[in-house]
Amino acid sequence: MSIDSVFVHKMWNDNELSKMVKGGVPFAMLSDGGGKVGSIFGVYDEDAGVETRGRFIIDPDGVIQGYEVLTPPVGRNVNESIRQIQAFQVVRNSKGTEATPSGWKPGKMTLKPGPDLVGKVWEVWKTKMAFD
Repeated sequence: MSIDSVFVHKMWNDNELSKMVKGGVPFAMLSDGGGKVGSIFGVYDEDAGVETRGRFIIDPDGVIQGYEVLTPPVGRNVNESIRQIQAFQVVRNSKGTEATPSGWKPGKMTLKPGPDLVGKVWEVWKTKMAFD
């Protein structure tokens, strides 16, 4: 979502994003003309009429699970955003019985949170995940 029109989004997806992410962005892009949604999330600069680039991952219950706000000169990574969404889905679907370690990717090992893991994350990481 941005303050740009849906036509600008289509042009950006067709001419830029589709060259960086095969098939383009796999979700709808929305227009926030006037910055109403951006104001709620604290990324709209009313004086300048622009939004700071932010990514908010919101679960089906409407709870923000993750976010990232970057100044315009710093690029984002769509593949990383998709990876994080997949990680949140795994954790949600497990009802808290699984956790995804740093850099986790679909199909890789998850962690089982609990007292047995405390103080041993590095040990598990080193022996079972480092070379995945």
